Amino acid sequence: MAPAREPVPRPRPGAAPTGAYLLVVLTAGAYLPSPLYPAYQQALGMSDLTMTLVYAMFALVSAPALLLLGPAADALGPRPVLRAAVLAAAFGSACFALASGPEWLLAGRAAQGFALGAATGAATELITRANGSYAQRAALASAAFLGGTAAGPVAGGLLAEFAPWPRVLPHLVVLGLLALGWYLVATRVPGGHGSGPRWRPARPRIPRGMRLRFSAAAASGFLAWTVAGLFLAVIPALLARSGQTGTAVPGSILGAVLICSMLVQPLVARAGERWAQLVGLGGLLVSLAILAGTAAGSVLLTLTAAVIAGLGHGLTYGGAAAAVGAVAPAPQRAGVTAAAYVAFYLGSGCPAVIVGALTLRWSLETATSAVTTVAAAAVAPAIAAVWCVGRRRPGAAAPDATDGGR
Repeated sequence: MAPAREPVPRPRPGAAPTGAYLLVVLTAGAYLPSPLYPAYQQALGMSDLTMTLVYAMFALVSAPALLLLGPAADALGPRPVLRAAVLAAAFGSACFALASGPEWLLAGRAAQGFALGAATGAATELITRANGSYAQRAALASAAFLGGTAAGPVAGGLLAEFAPWPRVLPHLVVLGLLALGWYLVATRVPGGHGSGPRWRPARPRIPRGMRLRFSAAAASGFLAWTVAGLFLAVIPALLARSGQTGTAVPGSILGAVLICSMLVQPLVARAGERWAQLVGLGGLLVSLAILAGTAAGSVLLTLTAAVIAGLGHGLTYGGAAAAVGAVAPAPQRAGVTAAAYVAFYLGSGCPAVIVGALTLRWSLETATSAVTTVAAAAVAPAIAAVWCVGRRRPGAAAPDATDGGR
């Protein structure tokens, strides 16, 4: 018989802000390199395929890491999980600062993906155990995630253009922030063992009665992160090839996507998850149409597409997450949410890999236009799915129980 586990200590003062701080720093560090990719590509002689693989490595590692390590904080306690995440993120930033070849960047992105996948569950748990309503605490976690994602490209672009050592200093700043995070974890996060079941990899299990609703939300969230991922992965390179040689403008354009997304998140609750997704998907369609037609050939049009994409992303992603949370049974909410975020992460990474693969035969501009056109064509079925499934009451999804458990 396994020994009884120690009770989880009560959260210390400052544990919730520490969780929010780590989410901001880890996401900022993960997305900080986006405006720097053209400089890395030129300095290290990388192909377009390698460049997009470097970007996508983060999403391709963080998705399984979220499933493998999501339950770890319940079993081991949050402190060791967050410490491991900080160490992995520091290794990733060091790889970028010391990079002398593509393998360094791939290793760094993999470490960053592992770090965020490991920390997401533990940091979110610290935030949601704080005082206040669950909706307020969940909003704080979402704001920290999106805020860091937005701050990373902006800070990276500005530091690379206006400060010395453009491919080193941004990552040294992140290392300093991570050192502070290590101290906060040691002093403000409770130690001891978790009180949950023994740690084992989480397997996504979607209750039968919500599979149609989950699939519609996962599809719309996938498309939302597809658009964001295309901006973060390939837009800096396209802008560089159109004559925009600095990093501040691309970084600001990338930041605009996530800032606009964060600003409209509060509207999701007011509009309702169904209408938020429908309106957001319409915005994504407009943004994709602009990208497909211009391939970032114009800074003004790209900025316009970025703002529209951010508004659409915030409504679609926020609505999709709310739709999943609204119908997930409380005992299974963590696993269902993890499965939804796997779809979101894959949406961020997979289309970028497809763009890179297409560059083996086509130019980056043509490959980007092709993928954005396909993504735009997928918006209409996603709208139809959200519309049809949204007309059912959450408890009226019984016909979905015959889907064979997929």
